[in-house]
Amino acid sequence: MEDRVLRKLFLGFIHIHILHHAAEHPVYGAWMVEELKGHGYEISAGTLYPILHGMEKDGLLVRTNETVDGHVRKNYATTEKGLLILKEARQKAYELFKEIKE
Repeated sequence: MEDRVLRKLFLGFIHIHILHHAAEHPVYGAWMVEELKGHGYEISAGTLYPILHGMEKDGLLVRTNETVDGHVRKNYATTEKGLLILKEARQKAYELFKEIKE
């Protein structure tokens, strides 16, 4: 039960991480999995790709395809809508941090 609750809570943080990094430069799944791992999130590609696809469907990310070593890499960048959402998420996260910090 606790794992499920934490996973649901952290899912929002993961979305913010994706928007943040995709605003800096295009990101792809394997890179994002490793980046999130560096922040303590254990997420598989099988979990990440549906998140990326959902964010693309919601207009937060745009995908481009790039051929790398004979394979198609799906790169994701933050859209204007995604940047607006990221700005608001940053503000809310900052307010929350100020309130809950010890």
